[in-house]
Amino acid sequence: MRDRDHADKTWPLPWSVTALLLGAGIAQAASLAWPFKGDWSGVTQGWLQCLSMVVLAGILDRSQSRKQAFLSGWIFSFAWLVGSIWWLFISMNKYGGLPAPIAALAVGLLASGLALFYGAACTVFYAVCKTGVSILLRASAFAAVWVLAEIVRGTIFTGFPWGAVGYAHLDSVLQHWAPWIGVYGLCALTAFIAMAIGAEKRERNPLSGVGKVGIVIFVAALAFTWGTSPSRATNDAHQSQHPLRVTLLQGNIPQDMKFGEGVSRALHDYREALLSNTSDLIVTPETAIPLIQQQMPDRYWQPLEAHFSNGNQAALIGLPLAMKSEQGQLKYSNSVMALMPQTSPAVTANYQYDKHHLVPFGEFVPPLFQWFVRMMNIPLGEFTPGALAQPSLIFKGERIAPNICYEDLFGEELARSFADPNNAPTLMVNLSNIAWFGDTVAIDQHLNISRMRALELGRPMLRATNTGATAIINARGEVTHRLPSAVQGALTAEVYGRHGPITPYAQWVSRFGLWPLVGFALLILLLSGATAHASRHGQRRFGP
Repeated sequence: MRDRDHADKTWPLPWSVTALLLGAGIAQAASLAWPFKGDWSGVTQGWLQCLSMVVLAGILDRSQSRKQAFLSGWIFSFAWLVGSIWWLFISMNKYGGLPAPIAALAVGLLASGLALFYGAACTVFYAVCKTGVSILLRASAFAAVWVLAEIVRGTIFTGFPWGAVGYAHLDSVLQHWAPWIGVYGLCALTAFIAMAIGAEKRERNPLSGVGKVGIVIFVAALAFTWGTSPSRATNDAHQSQHPLRVTLLQGNIPQDMKFGEGVSRALHDYREALLSNTSDLIVTPETAIPLIQQQMPDRYWQPLEAHFSNGNQAALIGLPLAMKSEQGQLKYSNSVMALMPQTSPAVTANYQYDKHHLVPFGEFVPPLFQWFVRMMNIPLGEFTPGALAQPSLIFKGERIAPNICYEDLFGEELARSFADPNNAPTLMVNLSNIAWFGDTVAIDQHLNISRMRALELGRPMLRATNTGATAIINARGEVTHRLPSAVQGALTAEVYGRHGPITPYAQWVSRFGLWPLVGFALLILLLSGATAHASRHGQRRFGP
């Protein structure tokens, strides 16, 4: 960006470059849930994401100041994040009652705040790599700062990693890396490729020294990618001998009716479906029954308990629960209750899972934001979080691990249940209600998030949702069955759990979390910085 003719004194980027960055960011958002279906749609998503990031990498590598580098990363990321989470506007405006300008401003402020992480990452890249660094090290440094920004966004203030770039590669050739390095590793890999393609060629002989080694490594990595498959990471894992017949219920209760006139409809429809179904396992969406047990009509819950305790079926039911604390106060949780056969008349306890990762503003109010919550007419709850890595439900030879709503966005937390491979889940179940966001791209984005978890952890994922996407995903991250969105229905199929060895990703992230990625990224940055410093020192000492 040495040509500054089209940049004014207050805006350091040419307006044409600004427009290009905005367009590339929007294109990257589109790559996360490609609206066009077809045999090549998944490959198209991957290519579109790579090309979008190549634009950013090329502009960033040619930046002439830290301000240019920061703005390049911030503008691109702002457009990408707005394009990824714009549907939050629906929940705040349509269901929360916020005036449209305020709701739009809130989405814009959230995206602009999250984009600061990527602007800062690009500033660090410029400081480290502005001179004296080979393409290999620049690509590695860009991968390092990008994955650090993604991890910070996904963890700080409880985290909001929705729209991470790795999700664009669920159906591209890079998917084969997911069982080894997870979605954050895919983020780093795509950033490396983007900078390797888009970087300015500064070396007189790019194949000399470390560049030659880098080319060998890169070719070997590509060969590994083409020569492996997701199942290769769990070659020794095996499916259950007998299938589990499952039914996933999709009530399609409109969000504006869910806590009002829709309550009676939900109570009736879900009870009828639970009592009439003959599958081994029946799953309802999150808060399918929107009342705590103390508020339920007389003789509502007891017949359900009796039906499942005396048979050979089980049901996973999403509902809020209330329990008394030691001080006698009621505590609420967003929970899953399993009604199932009892081993003896003396045993009446049912399995319970309490949501661990709560949604800010929806399930708890962050400090200093009470004023914002009071502006919205949404039935918000102050829920108590459950423990991390709660026990699985054991039923008919399967270890079934529930998760609720956007908990499946945090793969490193789900992986904690895999720390003991002998007791690792054989099947995962997600119960969700994202009717808050309408019949929008949020449904397909969330489906892709569940697909990534299945691919990373090598276990099937069942999804029971209120409005979509209710689906069955196999251990390779492929959707095998799916209901149309925004309709009432039941999805029934036979599912085989996966037993035996776990994926390499599950092995290391269940023990160490994301720290190995963080440590490796910091090491790359130190190496790049040291190399750049030595190069600049050599130039000053010996001259041209």
